[in-house]
Amino acid sequence: MAGRDRIQALLRQVGETPDEGVKIAETALLLGSLERPGVALGRYRDHLRLVADDLARAAMGAGSLGERVAALNSVMFLNYGYKGDRRTYDDPQNANLLRVIDRRHGLPVALGIVMIDAARAQGWDVAGLRFPGHFLLRMEYQGQRVILDPFEEGQERSAADLRSLLRAQGDDEAELLPGHYEAASDREVLVRLQNNLKLRQMQLGDNMAAIATLDTMLWIAPQDKYLWREKARLAALLGRIDGAVAALKEYIARETLDGPRHDAAMLLQKLRGQEA
Repeated sequence: MAGRDRIQALLRQVGETPDEGVKIAETALLLGSLERPGVALGRYRDHLRLVADDLARAAMGAGSLGERVAALNSVMFLNYGYKGDRRTYDDPQNANLLRVIDRRHGLPVALGIVMIDAARAQGWDVAGLRFPGHFLLRMEYQGQRVILDPFEEGQERSAADLRSLLRAQGDDEAELLPGHYEAASDREVLVRLQNNLKLRQMQLGDNMAAIATLDTMLWIAPQDKYLWREKARLAALLGRIDGAVAALKEYIARETLDGPRHDAAMLLQKLRGQEA
């Protein structure tokens, strides 16, 4: 068991770790334990190892990408009964990997993290995608590639499916771009996991909780300029002018474009006039 201060320290270490060294499932467990600091993580780590071990047995002799996908989906969704939570999609538990493992259902990104962890334990090439609005996985093997939907029990998604997903977000003329197929870093996936929680909190009008969640995102991704900009906005909204000034300084230090830097500098000058 670890207290919140210890968990925070470990997450800050993740923020100092190069992208290739970030352990996606372990970090997701730490993020989840912030809400349950007295809960030991051992049994959750054991569960993830069991899923990976079962996948190793199921995939023995798998000689094609299709066979690997079938083995992964069989273990994840049949053996362990994971599923997307359609009935209570907005429940914050769906973005907490501890509760997702307990309940066996959650958001696409949380389910995807379990799948990534199990697949990579086999040495497979799998990553989350920088696809907006709906988390997807990309698996590759022997020059072939497939896009999987964790929320739909690992269903393969075609280009037409992806286009429909894009257009369902409000732009009837949206088209697929090469960037939609790009792999996200594990750090980006973890930020996306926490962003789901932050959005729920903001929808409920709980900006205090939202800024606390934003802080967890900055612990693991301190170089993300957009997170600093959002923290400045939320802090100002809450009347935390000193915090808004500090966050805006961090944003300006990371912004490389002249226009946004100028706008932020003007806002910084305005905020400084409001400091006590």
